[in-house]
Amino acid sequence: MSTVTHASGVTVTQLAGHIGAEIGGIDLSQSLPDEAVRDIRNALLKWKVVFFRNQQVDHAAQVAFTARFGEVTYAHPHEDEPIDGYPELLPIDRSRYERRNGIQRSSYESRWHTDVTAVVNPPAGSILRAVNVPSFGGDTQWTNLVAAYEGLSAPLRALADGLTAEHRFGARSRIPAGSKLAQRFAENPLVSIHPVVRVHPETGEKALFVNPGFTSHIVGLSQHESDKLLEIFFEQVTKPAYTVRFHWNNGDIAFWDNRATAHLAPQDLDHLEGVERVLYRTTITGDVPVGPDGFTSQIVEGAAFGTSEPEALKAARATAAREAEKAIALASAPAA
Repeated sequence: MSTVTHASGVTVTQLAGHIGAEIGGIDLSQSLPDEAVRDIRNALLKWKVVFFRNQQVDHAAQVAFTARFGEVTYAHPHEDEPIDGYPELLPIDRSRYERRNGIQRSSYESRWHTDVTAVVNPPAGSILRAVNVPSFGGDTQWTNLVAAYEGLSAPLRALADGLTAEHRFGARSRIPAGSKLAQRFAENPLVSIHPVVRVHPETGEKALFVNPGFTSHIVGLSQHESDKLLEIFFEQVTKPAYTVRFHWNNGDIAFWDNRATAHLAPQDLDHLEGVERVLYRTTITGDVPVGPDGFTSQIVEGAAFGTSEPEALKAARATAAREAEKAIALASAPAA
């Protein structure tokens, strides 16, 4: 492995051929000097995902660290039970997810995906902190979407450069129609059109910006054509050559560039009973993607994602409160 040591004391150790580095020489529970933040940002732009081992970080410190790299968003567009005092934190918690949604898995999307691409401005970056993870299994994988794009043949790159695609929650999934999760998606529908190839706003690199978790179809093609072409693109972005795999321990932190990566949640724990896995995620407000031809992403349904709780969640909660009040009033009314 190749390790670079910077004047700030930050060390960067390459982990795989195309993506991933481990950052050392730093304590994320403390306020970081600007030089260290710069070196972490540069490592992130180069390696797309960086990892910090054995950090003693609480909720407040995670939010503060995230804020050094941009504006911290609300937890998630469908998070209607935020953590008291920390609305920026999204729990990635198996038991909580099953209780809230009636589905036995760990997160909103268990397939390869880039975070929240259903919104017109997907987060620029995501930071995930492990609090209670099993000693076995539970690994997360990331893929480099820039390397995936560059690995396409020249004719396919030229074709992809001019295409756009629809992204939505629940795309290509089999979410039970009557589930709590399906209801939450219906209360706050989010659909956007993005370029199939995104130009990175900081590096200028081109990334293949489609993913199995959110991309429903390519605009302007027949369903058959779209399915076939997306199959090629999905196979490309998930090639093992472009990936890195990370085994979590309590206290570990991953920080990824959401503009240039997709990731895969663990696939080996959902069938096991009694296995706890708790992590907390923060995200950084993103810009609106732009394609090589200048196409700028467009909203079909919903609103941009930012620091405030989405208005649709507030409206849904107000409606639920009114219905609960009516039910209580009816139950307490004297019999005729």
